[in-house]
Amino acid sequence: MTDARPDAAPDWAGIAIFRPVRTGNAFEEAVERILQAVKLGVFPHGSRLPVERDLAVRLNVSRATVRDAIRSLQEAGYVTSRHGRYGGTFVAYQIPEPDPDDLRRAAAGISDRLDDAITYRHVLEAGAAERAALTGLSDRRRDYLTRRLREVAGAPPAEYRLADSRFHLAIAELTESPSLTASIAECRMRLNDLLNAIPMLARNIEHASTQHQAIAQAILAGDAAAARQVTAEHVDATAALIRGFLG
Repeated sequence: MTDARPDAAPDWAGIAIFRPVRTGNAFEEAVERILQAVKLGVFPHGSRLPVERDLAVRLNVSRATVRDAIRSLQEAGYVTSRHGRYGGTFVAYQIPEPDPDDLRRAAAGISDRLDDAITYRHVLEAGAAERAALTGLSDRRRDYLTRRLREVAGAPPAEYRLADSRFHLAIAELTESPSLTASIAECRMRLNDLLNAIPMLARNIEHASTQHQAIAQAILAGDAAAARQVTAEHVDATAALIRGFLG
C-alpha cells in the first residue's frame, strides 16, 4: 500500500480524508470521504483514485462497501470507471461555471451557519499555519509545500479553487495532526459550494496569490506568529468576498 505521509509520498494528500469510518453507516460515510477527496481536488479531474482494496483498508470498511460507494458516485457523475490494463476509477468531477442561481442555493443552504463556518475556518487554518511553522520540516516536506504553492499560483481560473484547497490541506498535513487536517477538509466542504459559485476575479486571484506566498514563506522560515497572522488575514479576505457577493 502507498505510504500516505507527506514525507514518504507527497502526491497522496488523502490520509486524513480517507481515515477509518467510525459511524454505523459505513456506506454513507465512505461516499462522504471519497466525495471530499474529489470535490476538494485531492484527486483532480482525470486522476485515478486508489484501488478498492487500498480504500477499503484506509476507510476500514469492506471492499463491497467501497464498490457500492464508488458505484453511487459514478451514477452521480463524480467518477467514471474504465476496464482493462490501464483501468480503474477516475475523477470526472469538474467545478461548474459560476452561476447566480447556484450562489443563491448555496447561500440558502448555509445561511444560518455561515458565520459559524467562517469563524471555524479562521481558527482552524490560522492555527494550522502556526503549528506547521513550529514543526521542523524536512527537505521533502518543504518541497511538498513549495510544489503546492506553485500549483495554486499557476492554476487557471477554472482550476483555482481546487488548487487552493490542495495548498491549504498541505499546510494542515504538515502539522502531522490527522484530526486537524480532517477538520479543515470538513470545514472547506461546508463552504465549498458557496465559493465555487462565486466568479473568479483576476484581482482576487492576484491578492490571494500574494497572501499564499507570504503564508508559505512564513512557514518555511519557521515564523509561527507571521504564519498565523497572514493566514488569518487571508481567511478574513475570503470571508469578506463571500459576504460581498451575498450582499
